Amino acid sequence: MAHPSAVSDSNDMSEEDLLRAQMYRFLARLLAAPPDKATLDAVSRLTGDDTDLGKALSTAAVLAGKTSAADAEREYNALFIGLGRGELVPFGSYYMAGFLNEKPLAKLRKHMIQLEMARSDDVSEPEDHIAALCEMMAGMVDGVFGGDDNLHGQQAFFDSHIGPWAPKFFQDLEAAESSTFYAPVGTIGRVFMEIEATAFKMVAD
Repeated sequence: MAHPSAVSDSNDMSEEDLLRAQMYRFLARLLAAPPDKATLDAVSRLTGDDTDLGKALSTAAVLAGKTSAADAEREYNALFIGLGRGELVPFGSYYMAGFLNEKPLAKLRKHMIQLEMARSDDVSEPEDHIAALCEMMAGMVDGVFGGDDNLHGQQAFFDSHIGPWAPKFFQDLEAAESSTFYAPVGTIGRVFMEIEATAFKMVAD
């Protein structure tokens, strides 16, 4: 969704930031399109600990091992595409303003210009899709976007475009009637958003 103007050096990243970037990209991959067999196989090999996030990762791994690519595609379509629309609408404007293509999207587009982000030519969906926002945050954590004051830039981006609605979206994904494999993905997203919000609040304090 967003093209970087430079390539970051992962060797300069802390282990914590590397894991954060990986988690954002994990969510982006599963929310941008149905997972193929290779992706499901990769998810099935994940392991978790006794934390809420770790337990959700373990559950996702078990379900990925039992889910075919065809079943995952049907579930994804029911959740996010449907006939006319899916069970959920994964866009920031919809959650924050009640309609697509509203002021939150315009605000995001202005912010993207400041950060030298651009929508990929092969993407037709608005930029405030949850998968696109996760990709953008991964790029900010990598240091590809964000400038010199990157941590505070991450916080500003998160607080403006993700924090106000993504936790509710992931909660809805957990509870959606069509969610099976995607139910623990919703839990992973919700818990990770809580962790990010808490960490950014500590930075602000």
